[in-house]
Amino acid sequence: MGLKEKFINQCRKPKGLFGKWIAKGMNKGHSEMAFWGVTYISFNPRDIILDIGCGGGMIIYNFAQKINGGKVYGIDYSDVSVQVSKKLNEKFIKNGIVEIKKGSVSSLPFSESSFDLVTGFETYYFWPDLINDLKGILNVLRPGGTLLLVNEAYKCNDEKLRKRNEKWSKLGNFPIHTPQEMEQFMLEAGFNEISINIEEKKGYIAAIGKK
Repeated sequence: MGLKEKFINQCRKPKGLFGKWIAKGMNKGHSEMAFWGVTYISFNPRDIILDIGCGGGMIIYNFAQKINGGKVYGIDYSDVSVQVSKKLNEKFIKNGIVEIKKGSVSSLPFSESSFDLVTGFETYYFWPDLINDLKGILNVLRPGGTLLLVNEAYKCNDEKLRKRNEKWSKLGNFPIHTPQEMEQFMLEAGFNEISINIEEKKGYIAAIGKK
């Protein structure tokens, strides 16, 4: 396995000391994309939020700063990511604003209709059973709740970005989709009021669906 493949596998599921470095690096490397993505949703300080594949915990941290009466949950199937996320959000965890645990998108450890907002940043293409995993998310969303998926890899029109994304997709053995395909798989999973937003110059995509 080459260095690039090892890097992608660590992004998929950080492990060990190198994985800890990767998880921390996600907080900086994904921040611009994440801040861009959340501009497409409305946020209430009383919302109950779940971030799936929370990585280094930066998304949780930023939501937690705005919470007033709500709560932010995070899950990740990487022990290292859970550890790094908890460290970053330690003060919010102590205050009862944040809860982070090990968990998988394919077996969400939450009750039906638990969340107002569910987010996933640079994660969905690693999910093992995309449609059923999305149906599981739909189940834990409250009626009228929102799912936000934000990524910087999709099948875009820009030739340079498309070749870059296809290269990483092949190396990491994960799928990427066109905006139309993203809309279709969200529809198939049962979401409504779907909107797809793109930032063509940087190759960002944000997909939003309602329950």
